[in-house]
Amino acid sequence: MDENIYFWIIFNLFVLGLLALDLLVFHRKAHEVKIKEAIFWTLFWIALSLGFNLYIYYQYGTEPALEFLTAYLIEKSLSVDNLFVFLMIFNYFRVPLQYQHKILFWGILGALVLRAAFILVGVALLERFHFITYILGAFLVFTGIKMATTQQEEIDPKANPVVKFFSRFFPVTNTLVGDKFFVRKDKTLFITPLFLVLVMVETTDVVFAADSIPAILAVSTDSFIVYTSNVFALLGLRALYFALAGIMKLFHYLHYGLSLILVFIGGKLLVAGFYKIDMIYALMVVGVILISSVILSVLFPRKEAEETEPPLDKKK
Repeated sequence: MDENIYFWIIFNLFVLGLLALDLLVFHRKAHEVKIKEAIFWTLFWIALSLGFNLYIYYQYGTEPALEFLTAYLIEKSLSVDNLFVFLMIFNYFRVPLQYQHKILFWGILGALVLRAAFILVGVALLERFHFITYILGAFLVFTGIKMATTQQEEIDPKANPVVKFFSRFFPVTNTLVGDKFFVRKDKTLFITPLFLVLVMVETTDVVFAADSIPAILAVSTDSFIVYTSNVFALLGLRALYFALAGIMKLFHYLHYGLSLILVFIGGKLLVAGFYKIDMIYALMVVGVILISSVILSVLFPRKEAEETEPPLDKKK
């Protein structure tokens, strides 16, 4: 599949068409995305992804279809972890709800380009140097353990090197200027805080891609399978964000479920030389872990004391 140039051209034109339709038609005007609208688009993107999965099944068989579904499920679940960070970024910069969709749109568009480069390089390395497979497996196990044992850090835009670069070399407006990223004042081009938010979203996604791309490459080395599963997972990320924004904190066990998935996928790579785990069983394990983490989060909700954040400062 990854050698068929027509697949790459047609698929990318299809994705660009969907993105253009989304930005220029359905979200032409900045507005607050309601839960009902977000749920509709979430179901639409999931249905579209499963439809593409069926196409792969009928065209190429069971194994590629299972690889796509497993990769899509892993990327989708890891993307949910991104949403927590996006929520913190938007809260830190006090971004109005009606502008958040535009930031996520351009952020995801940039992520698609960056991840395509990551995937092509990763596939090329795995095909040329087989021993990297074991390094990749060990990296995923380490990442999974680290994810489970460390707390999520608070967002500090001032510590972000890319944000520091733009703030140092370009003038920044003190407040938002509608949904604009750039504005000209007295013949001087200013960047707005909204652009800094976009920079934060892009750089954060690069960090997360360092975890998710290796996890997908552990499932399949077919660049088209890896790329398309990533694309479909990211396309539905904006709608999923607005659908889950109010209840994301309820899924406090999902973080541990994701870490367990990374450990499992990494272990699968490490034992591949001795014992090969069928893709159907790998898919079942990933599904059971995700469902269990969500059910546990609902059955054992986080205590109010754990949810309450300490005040930033106290008046003496």
